[in-house]
Amino acid sequence: MDIYRVGGSVRDELLGLDVKERDWVVVGATAEQLEDAGYRRVGKDFPVFLHPQTGEEYALARTERKTAAGYHGFEVHACPDVTLEEDLARRDLTINAMAIDSDGQLIDPYGGREDLAKRQLRHVTQAFAEDPLRILRLARFAARFAKLGFRIAPQTMELCRRMVDAGEADALVPERVWQELSRGLMEPSPQRMIEVLRECGALEKVLVEVDDLYGIPQRSDYHPEGDAAKHTLLALEVAANHGMPLAVRYAVLLHDSGKAQTPCAELPSHPEHDVRGEQLSEAASERLRVPRECRDVARIVARYHLHAHRALQLRPGTIVELLERLDAFRRPQRFEYFLLACKADYLGREGVASHAEYRQGVLLRRALDAAQEITAKEFVERGMRGPEVGEAVRQARCQAVAELL
Repeated sequence: MDIYRVGGSVRDELLGLDVKERDWVVVGATAEQLEDAGYRRVGKDFPVFLHPQTGEEYALARTERKTAAGYHGFEVHACPDVTLEEDLARRDLTINAMAIDSDGQLIDPYGGREDLAKRQLRHVTQAFAEDPLRILRLARFAARFAKLGFRIAPQTMELCRRMVDAGEADALVPERVWQELSRGLMEPSPQRMIEVLRECGALEKVLVEVDDLYGIPQRSDYHPEGDAAKHTLLALEVAANHGMPLAVRYAVLLHDSGKAQTPCAELPSHPEHDVRGEQLSEAASERLRVPRECRDVARIVARYHLHAHRALQLRPGTIVELLERLDAFRRPQRFEYFLLACKADYLGREGVASHAEYRQGVLLRRALDAAQEITAKEFVERGMRGPEVGEAVRQARCQAVAELL
């Protein structure tokens, strides 16, 4: 058997990037031979094994043949007569279809190294069109390498458009969409992922709540950058540049979704877009089966981000009420994520420095710290009971925030 290092580790090494994990392809072997050598099989659909010492993934060389719509309809052929070139041909992009042999020689049958030099994302063969998930992967790689100057080859973008027009993207299932979307959101330029999906028509299929924001006007005194989609992408860029976590980035992506449903007579203002946005955020999270933390943060950001922006003008009692609605006393981590998303929203506008201070967030953090010093214990010790205790705690918290202000 012959063993080759393939895929992302080869690509990243040629780009001068840190190699985080290595994948291998085995040519000329059977599953039984690998198992006899101590490899542990882990792939259900594909012949993938873990190395007995390193734990790295080793896959038998294989080919795939499209048998039905979507990405489930594939027939996999893995046997000793499958060549390395045939295995590489089934991969998505040329920059991911290179290999290195045991002597350290690069094997590049599809021009991946040249595309690296051109900073180009290009599909390997027309087989790309057989798997709609590759549209999302392409968008994710565009988000990963945007700062290195990578662009999508025109013929690859055109192929993606044809795939969407043919209904291939309709076959995507929520779990796989979220898997790629969440990974793309954590890339250095997640806004580029959204742009790519929009350009090929897939955003409407994947996240219609964001797609609908394109062309929606906003008040120029608040948003000189123009339509609501552009603001969303600017805010998402801020979240990425500040290294914010996934739950925050997802919340930023959906925070203004309610603006797409503003009645035409109200434009360019967006009254009650926070209420509508909460509903749309919940609908998107339900459809994509988003994890609870991301779902909860997105919901409260959509509903209460305007309250946070007005924090410097709020009365003490209103601030305490906001903290209660956000469940900040019991869930301080979620509250912190809320403030981070609001900061990205506030800074994600033309004319605002991307590292300016978000004073409202500073105030609300201090308000929570001051209010948390007040507990029910001291009032119970005074003999208070039931609702009387709760009211006393609330009044004391309002006083603590008033003193802070």
